[in-house]
Amino acid sequence: MNSKTLLVVALAASLAACATAPQPLQGQFTPITPREAVERDSTGAVVRWGGRIVEVEPQPNRTCFQMISTRLDVSGRPYWASDDVGGRFIACRTGFYDPAVFEKNREVTFTGRVEGYDTRRIGQYDYRLPRLAADVVYLWPVRQRVDVIERPAPWPWWGWW
Repeated sequence: MNSKTLLVVALAASLAACATAPQPLQGQFTPITPREAVERDSTGAVVRWGGRIVEVEPQPNRTCFQMISTRLDVSGRPYWASDDVGGRFIACRTGFYDPAVFEKNREVTFTGRVEGYDTRRIGQYDYRLPRLAADVVYLWPVRQRVDVIERPAPWPWWGWW
């Protein structure tokens, strides 16, 4: 194989790696949102859901996360380009997940099986939430906000036409 072909193959592989989900989030999942799971009983469905943390509830042998869901991008990361959310859900996983690390509004993606439903009070509203028995809890790194500062060109005649 010559060096040009090798370079093209390496470039294609690196681009493909950017567009795929991390290994723990890969697999075949039922394409439903938490809101749809409540509307039609989806107990037993294998799903990949993600969103932002509303509350973390450590319990004696597991930790439960109350989440507000959104659609996921091609890598499985929650996508927040609009206010179109897919409802709320609860995801529980065996073990202790520190609420200081899993803070409110952090982005998390879960894979697992819908095991039932819980009713929670949000304000004055009783809200039915699907409960996910999570196999994977994937905490995404915090997105860094970048402010772009544009300075005018150093020459007064540059860029005005």
